[in-house]
Amino acid sequence: MNLDFTEAEIQRFSRHILLREVGAIGQAKLRAARVLVVGAGGLGSPLALYLAAAGVGTIGLVDHDRLELSNLQRQIAHTTARLGRNKAESAAEAMQALNPDCRVEIHARRMDADAARELIPRYDVICDGTDNFPTRFLLGDACHLLGRPLVSAAVLRFEGQLSVFRAHEGAPHPCHRCLNPEMPPEGLVPSCSEAGVLGAVVGVMGTLQATEVLKLILEVGDGMSGRLLLWDALDMRFRTVRLRRDPACALCGERATIRDLSAHGHAPALVCAAP
Repeated sequence: MNLDFTEAEIQRFSRHILLREVGAIGQAKLRAARVLVVGAGGLGSPLALYLAAAGVGTIGLVDHDRLELSNLQRQIAHTTARLGRNKAESAAEAMQALNPDCRVEIHARRMDADAARELIPRYDVICDGTDNFPTRFLLGDACHLLGRPLVSAAVLRFEGQLSVFRAHEGAPHPCHRCLNPEMPPEGLVPSCSEAGVLGAVVGVMGTLQATEVLKLILEVGDGMSGRLLLWDALDMRFRTVRLRRDPACALCGERATIRDLSAHGHAPALVCAAP
């Protein structure tokens, strides 16, 4: 591991290096890490900015969408001047303004099964900041089958949730299908464009995602695999529930039937759709 830091790097990351749990070795781990952020919107904005600020060496951004005025209430990586731009390109500009040494790989495309097969193996940690159930479940399946940890968050109105899925490492880690094995009926869970969302709630959940990613890279603390964090911002109440691995799970169970992405059915994901 390369422990050579420039004077500018030592100054930039001095507060990390002071931490016993990070130090020079941990900062070198961050610099060597590769993280893929899928979705450069409400969750992806604070997530990507904090990863860049922390010194993660390579960050991939996947987003095919273009910036609209209604996005700016919560998608803080973007500016009014960049309306109409691709979100991945816009977020990359903000990240490199914050940390010019961060390498940002822009993938201005839709995350489908082909993209998942191509992109996920290139990165160490995958982050789900998407806004629809089919893509969320595709990511959950793909990360398990391709052997990558998935840090997933979701928000709606004043509520958020967070978990980490590492079922590819074996028991006792559950996968995302252990939580929600079936697609909810259409229309049961509204999107944020239908039901609304408080912008700051998205910022908190994206920041919590970044925290879990950094912990994974640094191999410190108690991660969220096997647990689901639920946050009600109106009551300012956090609650954690245990997630158990399901022996009958179609993805990670003893008789799993999902073994590749060639005929992926775009099933659901977490309880809420992200912004």
